[in-house]
Amino acid sequence: MKPPLDRPAAPLAGEVAAPVLADALLPLMWLASPALPVGGFSYSEGLEPAVEAGRVRDEASAADWLADQLQLGPARAELGLIAQAVEAWRQQDWPTLLRLDQWVRSTRETAELRLQSEQMGRSLIEWLKSLQRPDFSPQQLPPALQAPTYPLAYALALAVQLPPGQPPAHGLYAYAFGWAENMVQAAIKSVPLGQSAGQRILQRLCAEIPAAITRALRQREDERQAFSPMLAILSARHETQYSRLFRS
Repeated sequence: MKPPLDRPAAPLAGEVAAPVLADALLPLMWLASPALPVGGFSYSEGLEPAVEAGRVRDEASAADWLADQLQLGPARAELGLIAQAVEAWRQQDWPTLLRLDQWVRSTRETAELRLQSEQMGRSLIEWLKSLQRPDFSPQQLPPALQAPTYPLAYALALAVQLPPGQPPAHGLYAYAFGWAENMVQAAIKSVPLGQSAGQRILQRLCAEIPAAITRALRQREDERQAFSPMLAILSARHETQYSRLFRS
């Protein structure tokens, strides 16, 4: 016997959870997208001069370099800072945010790394403005925080885009994956490598991201560091490198 035509159909498996998943996951996918108009594709963060110096020359050395950079860079510095900054943005804790932003600026060891963080931060704020969200007004921010560095701007985007109950740790996966994808694309162009090699490197980085985030969340603020001397040396050399594809 057929059911009456006006009877509502039974929900499909998972249909009830779809709005919750959309609110939780789609903003993270958006912020991890390489289409995010912040110019991340134009930076190699020291990878290009590492290729020029012969330290990165093939798939294996590129994978090792980026895996080390993930653990020595974002895991020790930006990831934990972003998690702290999300909560600070939500609470409008301006002194903490100003202190964190100053820390980022003071730990960029070369001019091009500092300029990268400042440019990407400005671009991300402009993206937030373009969304015209009623719950975000840049005029309400203190003047010193209206153009924050990229990690602080990313934390603000997470605070604005994510549902209030979603923990900041979820946003770190979006940041780490976006960083990994940009760096893999830089390796493909500068080594150069094929797309399949790039996907294998990305697979390795994805396997290491959870441990990097766990490490970052366990660190106290006074344990963070951005001490990567070889990266700083290569970045300084890149500023005067004769032929280059990337801005850093």
